[in-house]
Amino acid sequence: MHLNFPLVLVIAVAVSGFLALLDRVVLAPRRRKAVASYEAQVDVADPQTIERLEKEPLLVEYGKSFFPVLAVVLVLRSFLVEPFQIPSGSMKPTLEVGDFILVNKFAYGIRLPVIDTKVIPIGDPQRGDVMVFRYPNNPSINYIKRVVGLPGDHIRYAGKQLYVNGQKVEHELVEIVPDDEVPAGHPLQTLANAAIYREQLGEVTHLIRQKQLSQTPKPKEWVVPQGYYFMMGDNRDNSNDSRFWHSAEMPQELWGMVPDNYIVGKAFAVWMHWPEPKLSNLPSFSSVALIH
Repeated sequence: MHLNFPLVLVIAVAVSGFLALLDRVVLAPRRRKAVASYEAQVDVADPQTIERLEKEPLLVEYGKSFFPVLAVVLVLRSFLVEPFQIPSGSMKPTLEVGDFILVNKFAYGIRLPVIDTKVIPIGDPQRGDVMVFRYPNNPSINYIKRVVGLPGDHIRYAGKQLYVNGQKVEHELVEIVPDDEVPAGHPLQTLANAAIYREQLGEVTHLIRQKQLSQTPKPKEWVVPQGYYFMMGDNRDNSNDSRFWHSAEMPQELWGMVPDNYIVGKAFAVWMHWPEPKLSNLPSFSSVALIH
């Protein structure tokens, strides 16, 4: 079960804000009235008694203290920038496991938190964008992939070659590297390599990764419905993505294209790398790297 953090944050802001408002409108005037009544009844007021009468209830004190902090976090996280951690290698070599990224929450329009309804349209995803979205079959989980198909596009993937609207998506070999995804002890571990290509997708030039020993998938074609986006990982042979939409090959992992209301935002920078969060393995705070 995944914690719905946006909902928890909204509830926390609402509760703390209510306590702050309750104190301002009802409780604080009542305390001042009690202090004034006490001072009118005695010749010399006892400081400790006045302090006790002026003391805020503990719950109210916490609510007033946390409200501004929580409200700022809610605004920043919901409408401006939100951090995410990369948990898998499906976007290698662009993003590695343990990368901490920043996501622009307003690039594709201002959306209300929790319900994700777009209230102010600003822009739409473009082919080649790296986008965070909610997993179509379990919206409580966030995924990150690259936008390959826009609404109305015809997508074809054949012989490990991508075609968009009948046009071959050009790519050129950059290097051959050892395939670090082959399990240790595998008989082909020393022979397995992966090819890194530079691909031009729309206006974006980026890197993709393909295993040299993997089987060539059967040719497939899709038409992207209106209001949906076709997503693929840069690690083309190790990414569960829109290519497996209604696929008999992976019935337990039916994926699907991503509807517009499941969009979270556009990933734009890596600010930290920490593959194993623990004290013995400190994070790397190299300079911020822009995501292409």
